[in-house]
Amino acid sequence: MITLRPAEERGQADFGWLHTRYTFSFADYYDPEHVQFRSLRVINEDHVDPGHGFGTHPHRDMEIITYVLEGALAHKDSMGTGSTIRPGEVQRMSAGTGVMHSEFNHSPSEEVHLLQIWLLPESKGIKPSYEQKEFPRESKLNRLRLVASPAGDDGSVTIHQDARLYASVLEEGKSVRHEVGKGRYAWLQVALGEVTLNGAMLKAGDGAAVEREAALEITGHAPSSEFLLFDLA
Repeated sequence: MITLRPAEERGQADFGWLHTRYTFSFADYYDPEHVQFRSLRVINEDHVDPGHGFGTHPHRDMEIITYVLEGALAHKDSMGTGSTIRPGEVQRMSAGTGVMHSEFNHSPSEEVHLLQIWLLPESKGIKPSYEQKEFPRESKLNRLRLVASPAGDDGSVTIHQDARLYASVLEEGKSVRHEVGKGRYAWLQVALGEVTLNGAMLKAGDGAAVEREAALEITGHAPSSEFLLFDLA
């Protein structure tokens, strides 16, 4: 069964410098029908204006993944980490017992377009940690590239949850296939372009919850379509 979450039905907020869409309930947006899907708690699509960002704020007991689509986002945290996240890179921050961090767009002219993802951790109270890796476009082109997993398989970042996150960029007419294990679930989030998922059309911003499907066939229907696929317990 595939249940679509259309882009235009997501929650939204406009803070002037930040324009965001919420796939699941977040902050002042609450929808009892869309609180989370399995361990996947947050997918926020953010557009951050030049010269603005998220001030220092706390998190705890959450696996936070940042996936930048356009622009460059500067990161600082209470663990002493300072980095810049660009397209093709994946950042994982395990908040655990508690961490303070900030994110900022230092560009004077270019906005940052990103997906911020939260996964509930397997257990609370772990030691906070940070990881960032690059996954070039070529490694995702017309294939599923594992970018996050519990054991850091295939050079992916390590997450503290029984979930595997794949990224892909499909050319028009190209397809990838993913076998869904028995008792497993999946979520597909389209970032750019258009794809079909087992024949169902999804455009940029659309998501889809997958239950009781043995396999997924995903085909690109734009010159370049980028998406994330979550394989969840």
